[in-house]
Amino acid sequence: MVTGATAGFGRATAKKFAQNGYDVIITGRRNERLTVLEKELKSYNIKVLPLNFDVRNRDEVKSVISGLTGEWKNISILVNNAGLAAGLSHIDEGDTDDWDRMIDTNIRGLLYVTRSVVPLMVAMKKGHIFNISSIAGRDIYENGNIYCATKSAVDTLSRSMRIDLLKHNIKVTNIAPGMAETEFSLVRFKGDAEKAKAVYTGIDSLKGEDIADIIYYCATLPAHVCINDLSVTPTQQAAVNHVVRKQA
Repeated sequence: MVTGATAGFGRATAKKFAQNGYDVIITGRRNERLTVLEKELKSYNIKVLPLNFDVRNRDEVKSVISGLTGEWKNISILVNNAGLAAGLSHIDEGDTDDWDRMIDTNIRGLLYVTRSVVPLMVAMKKGHIFNISSIAGRDIYENGNIYCATKSAVDTLSRSMRIDLLKHNIKVTNIAPGMAETEFSLVRFKGDAEKAKAVYTGIDSLKGEDIADIIYYCATLPAHVCINDLSVTPTQQAAVNHVVRKQA
């Protein structure tokens, strides 16, 4: 099951697992994109279940996941990918609507989905949860305040989940990407394509497929092996604010 599957890391991850014979549950807010992705994934001769809901809506999440039947209840891998950054400003100038959107998606949404899916894994006595954090969860940058705080929370939640779920044989892997050219900056800058593109100028940045490959690798290791925490950046990035750009 992949949340936020209609773009970026989520879409690439759903495709990676489908290509390798996994049946996939894809979720997202944009139903038209889910429909397109469903058709593409079915071309790999696997089963696909699209679930159109907003992770921020607790009742909706609970209703949709509790309504799963048959084999779809056997969720062995959960990728908590749905997340975003909104705005880029100093704390004294921040848009509180942007704050709410990030907190509700990056923290509450992850928790709502996890709370609904984990009992299914407990019943099977196995499972693997992937939480998509960010290097910004540990390496804070100017104007990143709330986004950094939410990703720090994901990092902390990943560690606590791993302890809580240990007795149930459930793995938890925290993936912390650096600069990745997806819809991330386009969403952050609210559709300003030029501003978003400038973020990655001169950088051979990570792509959705890179993170999908990493998730798949971690998910297919032997049962007794768990990659707990993995930080990944483009070769040109050593930390959030330490980047060497190619000259035009």
